[in-house]
Amino acid sequence: MGSFNMITILWSAVLQTLAMVGISVVIAQVLGMPLGVLIVITEEGHIVPNRWLHRILSTTVNIGRSIPFIILLVAVLPLTRLLAGTTFGTKGVIVPLTIAAIPFVARVVESALKEVDPGVIEAAQAMGSTPMQIVYKVLIPEALPSLVLGFTLTAVNLIGYSAMAGVVGGGGLGDLAIRYGFHRKQVDITWYTVIILVVLVQLLQMLGNWVAKKLSH
Repeated sequence: MGSFNMITILWSAVLQTLAMVGISVVIAQVLGMPLGVLIVITEEGHIVPNRWLHRILSTTVNIGRSIPFIILLVAVLPLTRLLAGTTFGTKGVIVPLTIAAIPFVARVVESALKEVDPGVIEAAQAMGSTPMQIVYKVLIPEALPSLVLGFTLTAVNLIGYSAMAGVVGGGGLGDLAIRYGFHRKQVDITWYTVIILVVLVQLLQMLGNWVAKKLSH
């Protein structure tokens, strides 16, 4: 394989990986964040305690997090085909990636919101703030640096999951490593994909740390 063709193929795989991870992260944040908030505020002693709702949501998230991604990838194939119209390529991976990320995001949000000083919440309640106002004007702003670090960790995990999806033709760097590195015995391609994945993770983590540090001030 010529060097130009190799660069073209690697660049295309990088873009596919970034696309599938980026879309999955955004959808997972939109769906997982409210779930995490509900788990926190329905806990006993919080602003809207509801023992049964808290238990149901927490159990659901635990079940979602306990399923290995490779099993989830196969288990949701009918849903993936229904929503994406295909089970292969970049589009075919976004659905399982998103489903895998939602419970992870929920726990990240839960952990971050629990770090907020209870005294701040009590002060907001004493001033007559509604539960919705406490969530959007107290809990989320106070937990923002931790939320950013948690969301960064989610994206990093999804990069690893996206590479795993290459086993079933999921597209991106993982698929490239399987097709060229494994099936065609081109070991150099495998190493290139590994290096690129490491660089992507490092850059993403550095960006997340930088944003969190800025928000903490």
